[in-house]
Amino acid sequence: MAITAKTRKDFKHFHTITTRWMDNDAYGHVNNVVYYSWFDTVVNQFLIVNGVLDIENSPVIGLVIETQCNYLASVAFPDVIEAGVSVSKLGNSSVRYEVGIFKNGEDSAAAQGHFVHVYVDRENRRPTAIPAAMRQLLQTIEA
Repeated sequence: MAITAKTRKDFKHFHTITTRWMDNDAYGHVNNVVYYSWFDTVVNQFLIVNGVLDIENSPVIGLVIETQCNYLASVAFPDVIEAGVSVSKLGNSSVRYEVGIFKNGEDSAAAQGHFVHVYVDRENRRPTAIPAAMRQLLQTIEA
């Protein structure tokens, strides 16, 4: 099944990330596990810089329950990438983020996928409603 690359217009927030020498694997391109760290980075960077997540003190935290990635073009050090993120589904206690990885200013994604958080109470780890301020912020990047 052929996958069509998403473009920058499919995403609402972007975060620039510099690749590192250690990101490359023996085949000379960024290893697949690094893409998942980029997904995690763009989502949490968005929440933290907008003041709705304090990783040490927030009473509600997001746990990753699902990730998926399609690799469409090679990325390698010293490429600079931009990770784009949008929300495709906003539930009561969960959110599905769509993520695109764009290299060196290109318009088509080199990789794309999704990332799902379920929000839980920090103490008892039981699902809880997404806090109002966070929900309002997430609505600003809904696709």
